[in-house]
Amino acid sequence: MPTQVADPLLLDAYSQAVISAAERVSPSVVNVEVRNGKKASGSGSGFVFTPDGFILTNSHVVHDATQIRVAFPDGQKYVADRVGDDPETDLAVLRITAPHLIPVAWGDSQTLKVGQLVVAIGNPYGFQCTVTSGVVSALGRSLRSKTGHLIDSVIQTDAALNPGNSGGPLVTSHGEVVGVNTAVILPAQGICFAIAINTAKYVAGRLIKDGKIRRSFIGVAGQNVPLHRRLVRWHSLPVESGIFVVSIEAGSPAQKAGVQEGDILIGFNDQTVPHIDALHLILTESRLGVQATLAVLRGTEKISLDVVPAESPRTAHS
Repeated sequence: MPTQVADPLLLDAYSQAVISAAERVSPSVVNVEVRNGKKASGSGSGFVFTPDGFILTNSHVVHDATQIRVAFPDGQKYVADRVGDDPETDLAVLRITAPHLIPVAWGDSQTLKVGQLVVAIGNPYGFQCTVTSGVVSALGRSLRSKTGHLIDSVIQTDAALNPGNSGGPLVTSHGEVVGVNTAVILPAQGICFAIAINTAKYVAGRLIKDGKIRRSFIGVAGQNVPLHRRLVRWHSLPVESGIFVVSIEAGSPAQKAGVQEGDILIGFNDQTVPHIDALHLILTESRLGVQATLAVLRGTEKISLDVVPAESPRTAHS
């Protein structure tokens, strides 16, 4: 029967693809051991992405570390410096000084297809690499970071991960890195996530340059609320929800602009802000010091306020 012949061939081809990807990438994957004070406080994975020792990992692995060491599969260990980390995308860059490093090959996460074979590689305990395989389950997912920020364009995969694999690479059958493994949804089985490598490349570049990612903020704390249908019709609004302003930071751009508690934000320049995450996406570094117009509902009245976003003093506010 044709299928009886084809099945072993397909399995063999699948195995060879996984073996090839693992052999190509494993020499670049490290165990990241962190200490916070005198005690070992945890570990994760990471991978070398430049010949001169830059390593990409997760922010939550190294954020509070006072000492960081990395170990390669051949047993070599090195002290690592934290170049910078960005909790809002859960990414961090380390650097080591070591000879003969093998960087990974970048892929393009934009070209991924649902159903495509992917391989997750980690080095959770040092001296060994773990390899799991699966498929891309979904693309364009959003994942909430520990700071509350929404990470966009996340890859969902069923390649099994454990916490020690966090920060390791997600690679194609050709051994090209397309994601940084970052989280497991513990109550669910077989749902794992990776930050798209196109996002990671941008963040890594900025961290190497500046040590941090600069973002703007206006200084409001708010909650998403639906808008009354009469208000939507009366003002011909393009949105049916907005951001109810719960509090305003003293001296913040929002306070200077005249935003009041109880206002509902619905627009920023020509963009709608139907929810807090939409505002987060707008408030990038490019908005710093640039005057913008806030569309606000105050009672039944729609008003416009001029605001000049400033650099965010912390990641938890908009």
